[in-house]
Amino acid sequence: MSPEIDTRPQVETQTLEVNLGPQHPSTHGVFRMVATLDGETVIRLKPVMGYMHRNHEKIAEGLTYIGCFPYTDRLDYFCAMTNNLALAVAIERLAGIQVSERGEYIRVIMAELTRLVNHTAVTGFLLNDMGAFGTPLLYAFREREKILDLFEAASGSRMMCNYVRPGGVREDLPAGWVERAWEIVRAYPKFLDEFETLLTKNDIILQRTQQVGKLPQPLAVSAGITGPMLRASGVNYDIRKVDGYSVYPRVQFKVPLGTVGDVYDRYLIRILEMRESLKILEQALQALPTTSPSISPKGAAMGKAPRTFRPPKGHAYGRIEAPKGELGFFLVSDGSPQPYRYRIRPPSFINLTVLEDMCLGQKVADVIVILGSIDIVLCEVDR
Repeated sequence: MSPEIDTRPQVETQTLEVNLGPQHPSTHGVFRMVATLDGETVIRLKPVMGYMHRNHEKIAEGLTYIGCFPYTDRLDYFCAMTNNLALAVAIERLAGIQVSERGEYIRVIMAELTRLVNHTAVTGFLLNDMGAFGTPLLYAFREREKILDLFEAASGSRMMCNYVRPGGVREDLPAGWVERAWEIVRAYPKFLDEFETLLTKNDIILQRTQQVGKLPQPLAVSAGITGPMLRASGVNYDIRKVDGYSVYPRVQFKVPLGTVGDVYDRYLIRILEMRESLKILEQALQALPTTSPSISPKGAAMGKAPRTFRPPKGHAYGRIEAPKGELGFFLVSDGSPQPYRYRIRPPSFINLTVLEDMCLGQKVADVIVILGSIDIVLCEVDR
């Protein structure tokens, strides 16, 4: 019996190229995605960036080492404290500077508060990208404001902190600051419980995030992905554990891992990381040396460090586990007060490189959610 011949008229289909951005609100800044669609399915996606390039690295090569710190605040402006810390770690390795005991604990406290700020905000933004306008983002920003008040009390600024310095921190904590920090740390688990009750088992969120934007382990590793994105794919890699910098080896915390590597895992990993950050904060606040430098050098917020650095000729790379992943600074010294070469390894930029891989075969509506789950800040991407 001969096979039936399809006599239906053949419909020619053609692909459609769609520009998302650079002013689209879901692109998290001045960013453009050129998506090629077959119907509503993504078959190609090209990220286009560079609209906010500010020549950060070249400018820094004409400044003193200390003069570079205010510029780091403008990279990931949600995470100014950790931006400062990464540069300080690089300078300390280049110049052989020791950090005071109290300064180390203050830095860790600020870094973990910054992780709370970042992860809380990105969760609110992710839900906003899904169409949940208002409630989750407003809840997130309500809690973020409390921590920004702490940053302002310590550094004088809520976002552009310019606080960490080689050897410690610029100013010691003001009176009553630790007590206010304890209040926030003790109240935060209740907020996370409410947040998870609203989100974690929500049917709509499960449908929009599970099996969407999967990032396989081999691709994550080969692309140099770090931070919550990498751990959501099941890779146990956290620089706080690997390098053991600052006082992290003295505190107990777990490294949460995902199993699927989809948008849902990336959401859940950040929630779990916030709970671990609270454990670190409790231990760091408990162990914070008292402020009595005249009695014990451990109580000084700043170690012995010159005001103007002339590191010996050489190079150094300092890195930390920033909220978005590995943030590193590569410095080359020619013996002058200015860095001869100043190079940044930004997690937002590196993590963005796998956007197309995660979007291929997905629907165009999912592209926005996948981008939101990466957690980028365009000022760090473009620099």
